[in-house]
Amino acid sequence: MTDKRTIDAYSSRVADYLSVPIPPEQIEARMAFAEAVVEGGHVLDLGAGPGSDSAFLQRQGLRVRAIDATPAFVEHARENGVDAHLGTFDDVTEEAEYDGVYASFSLLHAPRADFPRHLSAIHKALKPAGVFFLGLKLGTGEHRDDLDRRYTYFSQTEIEEAMAKTGFTIDRITTGVGAGLAGSYDGFILVLAHA
Repeated sequence: MTDKRTIDAYSSRVADYLSVPIPPEQIEARMAFAEAVVEGGHVLDLGAGPGSDSAFLQRQGLRVRAIDATPAFVEHARENGVDAHLGTFDDVTEEAEYDGVYASFSLLHAPRADFPRHLSAIHKALKPAGVFFLGLKLGTGEHRDDLDRRYTYFSQTEIEEAMAKTGFTIDRITTGVGAGLAGSYDGFILVLAHA
């Protein structure tokens, strides 16, 4: 299910979103993902936002399909040469289609109860040994931030257990703290894994 209040919060802040600095840990993890995917591989950027990461991955020689639930983000991504489509996490229905799936701070907008189902769909959409990148905020509970966006927070242990149960093998975990669109500093986790 898509949360309209979260989409509305993003729709009115495309330029602000693009100006948020990317933490060095995330830049390094994004490059590690690009290098882990087979050369020229087909990648899904899931919850791609305005397409900045998609554009980066394209520059690394990957074929990228981007989906996001915010029309303003999809429009911006398309205007900048990204193969972007309006869609939600529930639209991941492919089987063995992608060499990589990149979900950078997107799945945190889904309800906690849906997280295992989304991980399973991602696993199924990946080719054998396909690469998965997951970025989430660390914490507990589910609540809205100061911009009225819905967030689900996880502990590192919860993430590791959910991914193992789904059949992922974790290759690398990085944690850090960074400022987001709302201006708050939050702990985050970046996971690189494979199917």
